[in-house]
Amino acid sequence: MCGIIGIFGTDNAANMAALGLFAEQHRGQESCGMAVSDGLVIRLRKKMGLVKEVFSDDRLSELPGTIAIGHVRYPTKGSATEFNTQPHLVETLAGPTYALASNGDLVNYASIRKHLEAQNVYFKSDNDGELLVKYLAYRIIHHGDEISEAIRNLMKEVKGAYSCVLCTRTELYMFRDPLSIRPMVWGIAPDGAVVVASESCSLDTLDVVDRHEVPPAGIIRISKGQGNRDAGTTLERCNDILVIENDPNLYRNSGTEKHCIFEHIYFSRPDSHHFGEDVYRVRESIGAILAKNDEGLNPDLIVPVPDSSNFIGLGYATASKVPLSLGLIRNHYIGRTFIKPEQTIRDESVRQKFNVLPNFFKDKKIVLVDDSIVRGTTIRKIVKLIKNAGAAEIHLRIGSPQVCHSCYYGIDTPDAGELVANCFSLEEIRSKIGVDSLKHINIGDLRSCVQKPDNYCDACFTGDYPLGEPT
Repeated sequence: MCGIIGIFGTDNAANMAALGLFAEQHRGQESCGMAVSDGLVIRLRKKMGLVKEVFSDDRLSELPGTIAIGHVRYPTKGSATEFNTQPHLVETLAGPTYALASNGDLVNYASIRKHLEAQNVYFKSDNDGELLVKYLAYRIIHHGDEISEAIRNLMKEVKGAYSCVLCTRTELYMFRDPLSIRPMVWGIAPDGAVVVASESCSLDTLDVVDRHEVPPAGIIRISKGQGNRDAGTTLERCNDILVIENDPNLYRNSGTEKHCIFEHIYFSRPDSHHFGEDVYRVRESIGAILAKNDEGLNPDLIVPVPDSSNFIGLGYATASKVPLSLGLIRNHYIGRTFIKPEQTIRDESVRQKFNVLPNFFKDKKIVLVDDSIVRGTTIRKIVKLIKNAGAAEIHLRIGSPQVCHSCYYGIDTPDAGELVANCFSLEEIRSKIGVDSLKHINIGDLRSCVQKPDNYCDACFTGDYPLGEPT
């Protein structure tokens, strides 16, 4: 789970990309990067750290150009090193240069890499983004593919989740896996620039209109000076969109979309809209169902764990007619604990991240609402804080089913042994966390919170992997 951005057709490309990445900082806090083309040269800057740290005004002034792609990283495939930061850049003897940033994970990474290495393709990292761009370069250079043809071959051979932006010196491509597992939206900024991002909240920051999701197995190519052909999308304000390509056979062969349901539960910002849903409305629906299943509990207060659980808590409070209270205070200068790369850093972040209102919890019966329990570390420490503040009862309600299975499509749960639900019974987890009761929403109720439940991947709850496990 990372964040990507693509900008085409403005002299302000690097600055716009930085603003878009800042809006997606919640999707990755380990590192960030940007590749910018001025038509002759693609310049690359990527570092460990946050967007505001890596892309100061001085640094942005060193990245002139009208095309930019960028990335914020949450490490899943590949260790937390600068070699694994994105975008990845390929320069060839023939002259063309390609840069790519991707959100997602590949399940046949090992076999594709082995094949490419047998063809003398060299890798600097163990990151899936580098594999994708080098696969494309290999197809273009050694097989004579056009770029769109190379992407089509990638979609046929490479399995996994990938929402990608690719730039050459003069063009921007956006493409998405046939199951469209990760979100990807695009549109037009007020100055006519084309913008694509992982989430619509990034497009909001840039005042983007005429929005569309990149279709499953879709390729959108942006270039200048060759007319405006499109496949059913109305974009009269922009003269730079050459062609929208979509291979319906690849889409049909995949069965249907399998969007990540966890995007709605935790990862996405509540002000985003993707997969045809307002994220905050899905979360409110989850909270309402949790409340319905708690009739007769009669708590004094509903307290969400900020921030991803706020709207789940609001849904619970509205349905139960019990006041929502922000008794937990979050330090917003500390990043998201779930996506920290090491457990020791997660533990330290929890201690710094949350505090309780003084004299607030004493003798109160609390419903504590959280989005999920993955490893169980964060919630156990939060419960201890509330207990020490004098709460009489704590009833924990979780807005997702139990996370029992590893995700191989972009969430950092590769080892099922790290998942508390895979190691202990529900009662054992309740006891370890230290709450009076513990309930999760069940998978059927969760599915009822979205309009097209069959179009979602819920493998982390059910073990039903639409693309299988890594090979």
